[in-house]
Amino acid sequence: MAIFPFDISATDGAARTGILKTSRGDIQTPAFMPVGTAGTVKGLYMNQVRDTGADIILGNTYHLMLRPGAERVKKLGGLHTFSGWDGPILTDSGGFQVWSLSKLRKITEEGVSFQSHIDGSKYMLTPERSIEIQADLLGADISMQFDECTEYPSTFERARESMELSLRWGERSLKAFGRREHQTLFAIIQGSIFPELRKISAEASIAQSASGGYGGYAIGGLAVGEGHEKMCEVLDFTVHNLPTGRPRYLMGVGKPIDLVEAVYRGVDMFDCVIPTRSGRHGQVWTDFGPVNIKNARFSEDNSPLNDKIDCPASQDYSKAYLHHLVRSGELLGSMILSWHNIAYFEDLMKRIREAILSNSYDEFRLEFRRNYGAA
Repeated sequence: MAIFPFDISATDGAARTGILKTSRGDIQTPAFMPVGTAGTVKGLYMNQVRDTGADIILGNTYHLMLRPGAERVKKLGGLHTFSGWDGPILTDSGGFQVWSLSKLRKITEEGVSFQSHIDGSKYMLTPERSIEIQADLLGADISMQFDECTEYPSTFERARESMELSLRWGERSLKAFGRREHQTLFAIIQGSIFPELRKISAEASIAQSASGGYGGYAIGGLAVGEGHEKMCEVLDFTVHNLPTGRPRYLMGVGKPIDLVEAVYRGVDMFDCVIPTRSGRHGQVWTDFGPVNIKNARFSEDNSPLNDKIDCPASQDYSKAYLHHLVRSGELLGSMILSWHNIAYFEDLMKRIREAILSNSYDEFRLEFRRNYGAA
């Protein structure tokens, strides 16, 4: 398979910035990937997503296989053509969504059988089928191995069994993926909050990749209820087990403070639904934390959301106007706030990259920590 070139431009402690080079364009790291669950970043046109500074978006295997169907997406030109996004796309394996359907699924060595949350139809998702959907039908530039996301909290024994299953599914994912010229596959490191299991998972995944397999390594099983401090603790004993020359991806994370702290520990890539989900509920993200635009104090506030961010959503609409739109239930309010939130997250990543390049990331991080939560 293709192992995309990953050039690290600068480091500052464990934090690093670089470029992951794909056939559809470069990805500046650390990178935040807006989530395009069903082939759309909710509330935004794709050109708006691009203009925020996003180099790559995420597509969701589970939702797209159910509706409109992965074979249909393939028939219509693949996910890039279907959605109108011409940059790189990373797809998740479907494992997390299926895991979350605890009452509708059954896990065996073969894979996961489950019922659609839409109409109750029965499906079987295996490592081989997941790779077929991601790489062959959707046409993802970066596919993820099929894995089981371990629930939290979990006993050591349960976490070990789950991690070992993911390793076996990873081997099958690698075999199904084979060798491809313009696509790559990432491993997923599991092991819950247990250092020994995370180390075993990392070492075994690296061993699986010895013949030229995985193009990157993801850290899964976080952002499932363990909290910020525990997440940081897990990263402290996990990241150093991963290859320095390959991108590291923290799945499903997160809030701005999570991103800042994870970069400090050596993570390169992130995704999360928080920017658009918050936007649909009247929440605006800032360096000081989230702000609820529905609050009465914004009813006559003529200032923009953030005039330092180069985005029309951030600069061109007053807080008073957005307060009115959201309180009135107008769709435009959700769209503008989602647009701004994506722009804010991308601007944060740009400032993180600049701080690493200028060897001032410690100062950046400490100032961010001091301000965060003061909104």
